[in-house]
Amino acid sequence: MDLSDAQWRKSSRSGGGGDGNCVEVAFVSDAVAVRDSKDPAGPALAFPTESWRQFLTSLADR
Repeated sequence: MDLSDAQWRKSSRSGGGGDGNCVEVAFVSDAVAVRDSKDPAGPALAFPTESWRQFLTSLADR
């Protein structure tokens, strides 16, 4: 998956404290990509959109 043009976003809850302990997400095609904000050139994981939606729903149910 080509992520060179992905627009990465951090959570508004990350606090912006500069400690770098955040993940970033990018919505691309039929997937959601996730990467470590401390290593933007490093690997990224990609999940089908529906799997990401189910993951977020499971968090909200907690």
